[in-house]
Amino acid sequence: MSPGLVQAQPAGCSHVDAAQAQENAVPLCVLSPEGGLVARFSVEIADTDEKRAQGLMGRTQLKPGAGMLFVYPSPRPVAFWMHNTLIPLDMIFVDDAGCITTVHANARPLDETPIPSRGPAQYVLEIGGGQAARLGLFPGMVLQPLP
Repeated sequence: MSPGLVQAQPAGCSHVDAAQAQENAVPLCVLSPEGGLVARFSVEIADTDEKRAQGLMGRTQLKPGAGMLFVYPSPRPVAFWMHNTLIPLDMIFVDDAGCITTVHANARPLDETPIPSRGPAQYVLEIGGGQAARLGLFPGMVLQPLP
């Protein structure tokens, strides 16, 4: 577990609805700065160069509550683009303590303009475009558990 994260999982964090679950996906929760459960996701993990390079390219849909968590070995400035990505995405940049630092809403499909982390990130959560706003996600919230 990353330093600075609450050790106890909030109620419901280990459970993800069957409708949200995808093969090879793990549960991931977003907590308020006070530790309350804000949202649950079922995420695929992209923790190798190959998986990070592929990301969500070529997908024609992403179910609500599903996403991909990009994991880097250490914090670093990162930039994403939407090359060969066919659906709008929200990109949530997260530091090594699991805290959301930046939310980039509605990245445009097929746009190759770099979207920077605006600081070191160890994790990036991609979810369907518009979900971050609907859920009220903002910097200071925490992702848990992280690999």
